[in-house]
Amino acid sequence: MTGAGVALDAASRGLSVALIDRGDIASGTSSKSSKMVHGGLRYLQQKEFKLVYENLRERQRLLENAPFLVRPLPFLIPIFANNAVMRKTLVKAYGSALRLYDITGGWRIGKRYKKITPTDAASHLPTLNTHNLEAAFIYMDARGDDARVALSICRSAALDFNADVATYVRALSVTRNDAGDVNGVVCRDELSGKEIKISTRSMVNASGVWADDVFTMVNHDATHHIKPAKGIHVSVPRERLPADVAAVFSVPGDRRSIFVVPFEDAPFTFIGTTDTAYDGSIDTPECTPEDIEYLLKAANNSTSSNLTTSDITGLWAGLRPLLAPKSGKELSERTADLSRRHQVTDSGNGVVHITGGKWTTYRQMAEDTVNALKPYFSNLKSVQTKNLKFHGTSNWRPSNEIEQHLYQRFGSESLEILSLIEKNPHLGTSPIVGQPYLLGEFVFSAQNEMATSLIDLLTRRTRAHLHDARATLKAARVICEEVAPIFGWSPSEIDSQIATYASLVESEFTSAGLIL
Repeated sequence: MTGAGVALDAASRGLSVALIDRGDIASGTSSKSSKMVHGGLRYLQQKEFKLVYENLRERQRLLENAPFLVRPLPFLIPIFANNAVMRKTLVKAYGSALRLYDITGGWRIGKRYKKITPTDAASHLPTLNTHNLEAAFIYMDARGDDARVALSICRSAALDFNADVATYVRALSVTRNDAGDVNGVVCRDELSGKEIKISTRSMVNASGVWADDVFTMVNHDATHHIKPAKGIHVSVPRERLPADVAAVFSVPGDRRSIFVVPFEDAPFTFIGTTDTAYDGSIDTPECTPEDIEYLLKAANNSTSSNLTTSDITGLWAGLRPLLAPKSGKELSERTADLSRRHQVTDSGNGVVHITGGKWTTYRQMAEDTVNALKPYFSNLKSVQTKNLKFHGTSNWRPSNEIEQHLYQRFGSESLEILSLIEKNPHLGTSPIVGQPYLLGEFVFSAQNEMATSLIDLLTRRTRAHLHDARATLKAARVICEEVAPIFGWSPSEIDSQIATYASLVESEFTSAGLIL
């Protein structure tokens, strides 16, 4: 998200831009979030008022600039208490926090928080425990498909402002001029193995949890600027955890909360997230049985769903690129206590680093980063992205259920998919049982959205893998054979693509202690 945002900001301000990613767009942290565009109610507890204000301001910009991708979402906070004094205290405390949230910027969404009865709360979440349920609050935030938002930003940069975007291209080293300034980046095409050099007058390190690797590559700086925190999510069938709003549940014995969120494009609900310090391989974070137990225990504590591991249909793990505490500052054992702010660093040799932050505030992070390039570009225009509509935004609106499904993923480009289906009705069928994705969507993504593999299509161009990995695996051959002519895949390559995806599913489920 951050690199995509920097590319769009820089290209829209008149710079010539090359954006490279060693993997697929959003294949790291940016497709592993809680899919929410929110201000962060808990940050008020940490007195991060400026951060909440910034989050809510940027949330509103996303709602306005990408209306087909980002939409309002009500959140339910149930209030449980064992005695009258505690009930009164909790209701007052949450009411004050939500009032402050609205004042800080929550009101921009058009609705303010409200207190509702236990009966009203249960109507939104039927398995919600009503024992000791004193009251509940509803407040507004927003949701978004993180991977498709990142993709749309890249497409906006490339199609509307001529940025060059290349996936599966890895930075290996930098070259310098006689003054010691960076003037090129040596890269390797990870698909072909070919090395190339990109000439440049400046370079931005927007690599998230991998930022320390780039600091070392460019500045020989071995300092740890990033402290990764792992977050995991699991999906369950909507019938096992029915909800028409998101819900915030307190975690017993921990000073944290989890979210329960209904997917809007498939009959599943997801639960997340954990927030734990991480010191393993940043390339392969995994859901563990302990992570799963933590989420299910928290969900079952507030509901009567009695969820077990057998209910889980999909899961994902990602790493937050939190700023490491400054030297000499006492380190909290809780990553949840670390700031979600971002930091821009100019190394002074043509390289600017952007670290930390949240995907909700990617645009502000990008603006701050490109502003830091001013010493290197005297002709830099003023920021353009505050009101810049994403590629795919238009006055077209859907008129039926299929069009609505496509609109919420492709915007006005849905018309191209509808045209494909009109020419070939077979492309209007849904290959994955229990999921709404049409064959035409996979064809369009293969043709127009820089997908290079079956995994790209199933895990990021759609959320099929996150919804129900088992059902998606069963449909993999049908999807693979449909897009094979576009990619030029032979029968043996089709088998290889399916085997690679099957290996991913098996690895994720086995690591989490789940039966495939």
